Amino acid sequence: MNTNNRRSFIKKSAMLGLAGATIPQFGFAANTKSEEKKENMDTTRPKVLFFDVNETLLDLTAMKDSVGKVLGNRSDLLPLWFTTMLQYSLVSTVGRQYNDFGIIGAAALQMVAANHGITITEEEARESILGPIRSLPAHPEVKKALTDLKKAGYKLVSFTNSSNKGVETQFKNAGLLDYFEERLSIEDIGKFKPHTDAYDWAARKMGVEPSECLLVAAHGWDIGGAIWAGWRGAFVGRPGAQLYPLAHNPEINEPNLKLIAERLIALK
Repeated sequence: MNTNNRRSFIKKSAMLGLAGATIPQFGFAANTKSEEKKENMDTTRPKVLFFDVNETLLDLTAMKDSVGKVLGNRSDLLPLWFTTMLQYSLVSTVGRQYNDFGIIGAAALQMVAANHGITITEEEARESILGPIRSLPAHPEVKKALTDLKKAGYKLVSFTNSSNKGVETQFKNAGLLDYFEERLSIEDIGKFKPHTDAYDWAARKMGVEPSECLLVAAHGWDIGGAIWAGWRGAFVGRPGAQLYPLAHNPEINEPNLKLIAERLIALK
């Protein structure tokens, strides 16, 4: 094949490839799905409201400050630490292993520190996380929002990657114990969210169908996991939080729990 023929062949192949590609997956189809989701949004009340705990209900500022301090005040490393912690919780789940989320967080902290020339002992790593996380305060609007939802007749259940003992201690110190009918921890199934089995287990535990569950969370990966498991979702858009673009949008997306509560109470 001479040079001109080769160029012509490549050009035609590229044109054919472009014409045959499923382009709508990346652009217009995503928008169309979002519009369809809004048009067909369920306006009935879910039977159970499940709440993620850390960042959704509790303010993580004190823990972030503590972790940042042991990282040599490298606040830029905090997002890397959190994503590493999440990554290795899922590595453990895929490998059929289980460790307390805080313990995984401490191990991830040592890894991030080592990669940036910072030496942290196992004890220092654990104390920087497990110390402050036990006494995190609730975000300012949380108690009022939970009170309003209970008054409106909703069943409230916490659902966290933290341990049973850990979330009990957190709720005692934050004054949130009396708001929830149940506290569910993935410790009892040994698989971290967003594994689909975790959401399936939580629905069975509460005796409801997945479609009757709605997760309130400030993490795009958690909302995405819930929706993939057949749940409904309400995203709390805390600063720095983002939805996962490749998952369906939740039916509610508001910057705080007060506004989410108002939307939920309006459902019939």
